[in-house]
Amino acid sequence: MASDKIIEVTDDQFDSTVLKSDTPILVDFWASWCAPCKAIAPVLDQLADEYDGKVKIGKVNVDDNPATPGQYGVRGIPTMILFHQGKVVDQLVGAVPKNQIESLIKKAL
Repeated sequence: MASDKIIEVTDDQFDSTVLKSDTPILVDFWASWCAPCKAIAPVLDQLADEYDGKVKIGKVNVDDNPATPGQYGVRGIPTMILFHQGKVVDQLVGAVPKNQIESLIKKAL
């Protein structure tokens, strides 16, 4: 079951939701047809629950919102970019294990 803590982010909301967030936010760039994106979705749901209040998790559908992935040079999906105080902290590309995503998150804590 998808976590209710995951935020759907659009191109229009990216600035206010991600760049102006006081809390670190991990943004998952994904698409509905992407099998690896579907594979990591349950992991992101778990992390959204585990890090609730410390880190937000957002998702940008690259098909519906092409401007933001282009702005951040997203070439392959899934790409997860960690933002803190409006800046990119680090990123991961591909369906990576939970511990790698967790290591990424901890860079902003």
